[in-house]
Amino acid sequence: MSAVDPVGPGAAVDLSARLVAPAGPVDLTGAVLTASGCAAAGRELDPYLDLTALGGVVTKTIMRDPRSGRPTPRMAETPSGMLNSIGLQGPGVASFLATDLPWLARRGARAVVSVAGEDVGEFVEVATAVRDATSGGGELGAPGTDGGVLAAVEVNISCPNVANRGLVFACDPGTAADVVSAVRAATDPRVPVLAKLSPDVTDIVAIAASVLAAGADGLVMVNTLLGVAIDVDRAAPVLSRVTGGLSGPAIRPVAVRCIWQVTAAMRAGLLPTAPVVGVGGVRTGRDAAELVLAGAAAVQVGTVTFGDPSAPARVQAELAGWAAARGATSLSQLVGAAHDAVRSGGHA
Repeated sequence: MSAVDPVGPGAAVDLSARLVAPAGPVDLTGAVLTASGCAAAGRELDPYLDLTALGGVVTKTIMRDPRSGRPTPRMAETPSGMLNSIGLQGPGVASFLATDLPWLARRGARAVVSVAGEDVGEFVEVATAVRDATSGGGELGAPGTDGGVLAAVEVNISCPNVANRGLVFACDPGTAADVVSAVRAATDPRVPVLAKLSPDVTDIVAIAASVLAAGADGLVMVNTLLGVAIDVDRAAPVLSRVTGGLSGPAIRPVAVRCIWQVTAAMRAGLLPTAPVVGVGGVRTGRDAAELVLAGAAAVQVGTVTFGDPSAPARVQAELAGWAAARGATSLSQLVGAAHDAVRSGGHA
């Protein structure tokens, strides 16, 4: 399939997406967001699209201290995507709150701030700093349900837990729940907390159950898959730290499967119902539609922006066109619709 979807724009379709915080709903004006790690805090994409027309800018993951990341080489192209081992390079939370978040506020965009830490305490420190900086008034406005730049907090639990011999938080229901519970407690109740899940688990429904029980207001699925590339001429790994996160079109069926399984569990009453934000290999509106039909209320666009920085806006227009062609007036009418086709024994 070409990177440009032939479906035209559908301006009449309501593409708003609703998240829910303890204090009430948070409505995003668009169903397409950027994906964490693919556009820092949005400045790089700003010349190519209108950030304010998107549902939000998901920032590169912020940690407590500045980080230079892993040594190069730390990126490798794959036949249908890329491997990255950046190592959460970033300016640290103080610099982010002093420069990047105010820039997004002045631009009029909404931000979903991705946070991480090497242990539960560091997650709390970052979440607390974000809460204090956006607690009300001033340039950043009031958060979440009251508008302002901060729309939600995305908890990146796909990083290693140094307190537990490097086990990835998202791979264990208990540690995943510990992080989400602590971040939820440290976050303003007007702000939704979204748990970003890893596909590298045996039972993603069990992980979803643990984080929802711990207070997550929604789920982001999925993060990258762990992969390795080997240079056969050098007979050595391509990446300096051997493993990296696989993203791009190759992982879209995995993302669709994860969203499908968790949504099916919600519809069966096995999990509490919560918004799902889909991410993984989306290049076109039809790609995004797969995630929506599986159960995603909103979609993030990431790796494709390296080749087409206007992709999030294009995908949003194409998604609207697809929804209009289905006769929908609101994208929400189509969320999870493929499950109904399976239950009825038909094909939509």
